[in-house]
Amino acid sequence: MGVSAVGLLAIGTAGLILDKNTHIWLEHHLTRLKTSIDPDTREWGWDLEAERWTGDPNQGGTDAGLTADGRKAVRDAWFSHHRPEKYGSLDENNAGVNMVDALLLRTEACLRSAIAIAEDPNIVPKLHPCTLTDLLARRAGILERLGGAHIDESKVQYERVWQLLERKGVQAARVALKLGDVNSRLGNDKALAWWTRAIELVSGDKFGTQLPTIPAAPPSGPAEQRLLASALVSISAFYAMRRQFDHARKIEEASLALLRSIRSPEALASTSPPQTLHFLTLLHRSALLSSHLAEVMYVQRLPVAECLKRLQAAATSSERVAYALVGISVRDSDQLTPSAKEPLLARYVDNPYLEKPASDLLRDARQSAAAAWNLMGELAERMDRQSALQYYTRAIGWAVADSTLRDDFTLISRNYTRIKQALEPLESK
Repeated sequence: MGVSAVGLLAIGTAGLILDKNTHIWLEHHLTRLKTSIDPDTREWGWDLEAERWTGDPNQGGTDAGLTADGRKAVRDAWFSHHRPEKYGSLDENNAGVNMVDALLLRTEACLRSAIAIAEDPNIVPKLHPCTLTDLLARRAGILERLGGAHIDESKVQYERVWQLLERKGVQAARVALKLGDVNSRLGNDKALAWWTRAIELVSGDKFGTQLPTIPAAPPSGPAEQRLLASALVSISAFYAMRRQFDHARKIEEASLALLRSIRSPEALASTSPPQTLHFLTLLHRSALLSSHLAEVMYVQRLPVAECLKRLQAAATSSERVAYALVGISVRDSDQLTPSAKEPLLARYVDNPYLEKPASDLLRDARQSAAAAWNLMGELAERMDRQSALQYYTRAIGWAVADSTLRDDFTLISRNYTRIKQALEPLESK
């Protein structure tokens, strides 16, 4: 019995030491992340888009004023979100929930605990001004990803962040963009007013209206340019989904002209990874706007050839983004096979500020390329089934990416199979 007790005590002590050392490692990691940022990453504004886990944004780590329990809750949230396989099993309360949602729920619960401590009147005076704002924003983002019944609460948390940020600055513009997106998901027309606020903040203009207006010139800051481009894509989709096609087309055409006015480098090979990722992001947003415009033009009964031209531009631009992110040189993308499984270049993976936006962009570019080629196939099918087969073939090549939504892949696969089977009898003659 004595040996067993000693053994259990040793195991328990080892576990406590391991847990403590794990938390110490994370504090060093979060601190080093902030203090070792390279000038190019900062110049192109990628540090402004990074996850914030409380504390001085220039020093990193968790806020010492949050108490030991509060800091531990924040670190538990980080581990649950980033390294769940190394940090304990899932809570029994999450049984029956899919793995991704269960991990998000555990992360949200940890953040909720940290926020409760941060809101304690005795703790508030000890905190860095950014701490509560960062915690609320992180929780709002997790709730947004959970979707469904959590969207209303996400909106509430983003509104709190908006008030704390005093409605100014790049971070406030990002929150306004998020509020536009969550209101749109809730079917709320207030989304337009929030997107307008986001555009005003990044452009420095005051439009005197709650309806979105395209600025006369793009903002000079790269982070502001990316925010503007994302807002314009959201507005375009909003109007189209509500069948306000004239508004949608006006926004799309003006947005494309504005984004094209942003000077891009002559050769991406000569630019730094942060700069390259910036222009690839803008190129992808332009591709989405071109795709939206093609769909609106088709609904408005414009010539199919014009719609196909817009879709071709969208598909080619999306492909160029995807090829560039995996290091495939592009001269004529039509001569290259879809690259749906090539890994992201190390120059992005090795930069903690670029890895996530680059990974997300690669996923989105592959998905938008597949969608554009599939739409081209659907438009061309009645006129030229052989061309339609070529478009569907290219769509399914991009759609094999793991990130492609299952329903989208099923639709593309059915289109490809149907036209393939229809042409087989003709080919055998």
